[in-house]
Amino acid sequence: MARVNASDPVVPPEPAAMRRHYRAEGITPDALAADPMTQFARWFHDAARAEDQGALYEPNAMVVATADAEGRPSTRTVLLKAYDDRGFVFFTNYESRKAADITAHPYVSLLFPWHPMARQVIVSGTALRTGRDETAAYFRTRPHGSQLGAWASPQSTVIGSRTELDSSYADLERRYPEGEQVPVPPHWGGYRVVPQSVEFWQGRENRLHDRLRYVREPGSDGWRLERLAP
Repeated sequence: MARVNASDPVVPPEPAAMRRHYRAEGITPDALAADPMTQFARWFHDAARAEDQGALYEPNAMVVATADAEGRPSTRTVLLKAYDDRGFVFFTNYESRKAADITAHPYVSLLFPWHPMARQVIVSGTALRTGRDETAAYFRTRPHGSQLGAWASPQSTVIGSRTELDSSYADLERRYPEGEQVPVPPHWGGYRVVPQSVEFWQGRENRLHDRLRYVREPGSDGWRLERLAP
């Protein structure tokens, strides 16, 4: 068995031996809402309640998967900031890697990993930039430090040191002290992921999980619900 390093006596656990037994209860098509956004609202409410009870951390954290111009994939965790019938919204630096990927290929995937509940929601869709008014409205709700951070960090670029980043932030803090309005960076804004499919995954016993997926009907606002084999 491999050790962490030659001088470390601690033996890591075997991944193959790590198991959790999921629940007996599952989900059925007749119990789901007529559309995926309504169903997402139900599950998101459950996840938020689990967070209030200390059983889940940041239920709005989601993994965003993109691909660059050569088709090479990348993933990162971001925070969902809004959702409605139009889709799922997050904000980022438009000069970041994820933004460059979206420019090359607007098709993305979102994953909400609610592990303590043995639930996942997987979204496939198209990412579109939000309007500047929507971006500005959200930016004004961010804490002052987060507003400065949007200016201070050249996201996804190589920097020389942490000191360089902290120095940039300190300069901005002197320029825009607490209480001073921070302008919205022109290179920063939102994306709305318009879903083409939304899968609701519920862990079940014996790895026979429930997977129910909404698929948008071509040329309409309607949805088809289908069951996938686990």
